[in-house]
Amino acid sequence: MRALYVAMLAPALLSATPRHVPRPTPLPRIVSINPCLDAILVEVADPAQIAGISAYSQDPRSTSIPLAVARRFTALSGTAEEVVALRPDIVIGGAHVSPATVAALKRMRIPLVQYPVPATVDDSVAQVRALAAVAGHPARGVALARRIAAAAAPARLRPVPALIWGAGGLVPGAGTLPDELLRRAGFSNSSAAYGLAQWDILPLEYLVARPPRVLLSTGLADVGGERLARHRAVRRLGARITVAPFAARLMNCGGPSIIAAMARLRAIRQKVGRQGVGA
Repeated sequence: MRALYVAMLAPALLSATPRHVPRPTPLPRIVSINPCLDAILVEVADPAQIAGISAYSQDPRSTSIPLAVARRFTALSGTAEEVVALRPDIVIGGAHVSPATVAALKRMRIPLVQYPVPATVDDSVAQVRALAAVAGHPARGVALARRIAAAAAPARLRPVPALIWGAGGLVPGAGTLPDELLRRAGFSNSSAAYGLAQWDILPLEYLVARPPRVLLSTGLADVGGERLARHRAVRRLGARITVAPFAARLMNCGGPSIIAAMARLRAIRQKVGRQGVGA
């Protein structure tokens, strides 16, 4: 009786069973040759997918990710030979990639996906989502994008004039991501008051002659910046205005760096507010 029952059910069972069950698409192995993209990749990809990252991410002076995390991966200087040797499925890089590397990847038929430096928080959020989709984890990109957007929510504060002053006097002006982060944290960018372009150089002499209310100096925060911190002109400025360290990595990248940059800017803005400087 049981055998008869099974025989009667067999046609129905066969018709309900798919003839072909597609295999899951394997996740791509990815090489990143840009430190800012490294920081996004380690957040949205599985560690096993990351075949290599930029050597800058293993340098304490330039990394945008924890060194302990960066040192889990192979570090590359970006030459064509070392990238191709890893035989990745995809290579991600910035807007400017060596022509030799581009040509080598074309010969090996390895796709190169390039991302420009984001100029706004929205640009960075879109970049995070796009890279996560390339890695095969779009949901992780959505989650990270939400964290970035939340961290960069505009503050409802009276703007305090501030200036980010980088290595060699490099200043980010209007139309840059640091400019937008300043505004979202409750500052106004003083670069226009000096007649500076989008990215421009402001010599120390001009800075001392007309200091902003708040000076955010990467030279005070970076490794090797101790000499600048001891500069007599900078010490004198500190008695008249608020001078605060601002790590260069917070100025150079979008992605998760925005979260850290906004936390730092908000802390400085809160301190300035308590002191009554420009508020």
